[in-house]
Amino acid sequence: MSLKLFCAALAWLSMCGAAYAADDCFNEAAAYQGVNPWILRAVAWYESKGDPDAIHQNANGSIDVGQLQINSIHFGDLAREGVPHRALTDPCVNVYVAAWLLKQKMVKYGNTWRAIGAYHSESPKQRDAYARSIQRVLVGWGQLLPARQTLVADR
Repeated sequence: MSLKLFCAALAWLSMCGAAYAADDCFNEAAAYQGVNPWILRAVAWYESKGDPDAIHQNANGSIDVGQLQINSIHFGDLAREGVPHRALTDPCVNVYVAAWLLKQKMVKYGNTWRAIGAYHSESPKQRDAYARSIQRVLVGWGQLLPARQTLVADR
């Protein structure tokens, strides 16, 4: 199922009153894209403390939407996939889109901290600082060993 079809189905379920549990969305989106659900959770925590209604206006005029703060730079690509930017306010759609974006970075950089940092920025300084921030969240949650900085096995 494409991102377009899946997000459309999630939006329809939301309109009909069927809600996914937040944890289910993280696990399912991660499995669907082949990314680590703890990375998605850490990004959501770091970006918005998990607030699905978070909206942030950036100094450069772009906006970030939802718990995983999907940046408006992606709105064109999402529209081409059939996902309107207003759908990003649905918590589960937001998680699926974030997993899709993270997977794109993993295709480019491999399963590395560079890919995780590139979720935020391709600029090496910002990318690496972001990756360290996500590492700190995971260490705090006991999902990453501080000395080795390797992910605990996916659950």
